[in-house]
Amino acid sequence: MSRVNFGAKPIMFPQPVLIIATYDEKGVPNAMNAAWGITTDYKEITISLSHHKTTENLELRKAFTVSMATEDQMVSCDYVGIESALDVPNKFEKAGFHATKSEYVDAPLIDELPMALECRVKSYEDDILIGEIVNVSADESVITDGKIDPKKLKPITFDPANNAYIGLGEKVGDAFKDGAKLK
Repeated sequence: MSRVNFGAKPIMFPQPVLIIATYDEKGVPNAMNAAWGITTDYKEITISLSHHKTTENLELRKAFTVSMATEDQMVSCDYVGIESALDVPNKFEKAGFHATKSEYVDAPLIDELPMALECRVKSYEDDILIGEIVNVSADESVITDGKIDPKKLKPITFDPANNAYIGLGEKVGDAFKDGAKLK
């Protein structure tokens, strides 16, 4: 095997494309695109976020939702990542998004994105947001046999090596089962 070195860069596959939604001081919904996030415990998500209108809203409301960006909404999801609500206060609306208030936290669910984690802020220090996952909700359109169906959801992943979005591929195995063949 011959390796090529790229230096110290945040390249890891897959990187989920997360759309973080909050309400501002006037109750106006806002959304931003973030790629550097991961579940870090059974009921916890951690996201790297520098200063944004979203972080101001997090300080104020102590709540947010995290939706999975989808193939169907890729353009809108990219838009909320390249435009700042500090410059365009109605960027949520310009993205074509509509909001429904979460039943569990003081944050909006994005109607056009069918799956979301509804979270309370546990902490936000040194550009690291840690949220407690209070609920996961999904539209019935992405449910098969009572479970979220990735083929119906069509989440996208961020390709940091090529600055691209990629759809998920086919199932290649069964977690917590296939490895048992080597026991």
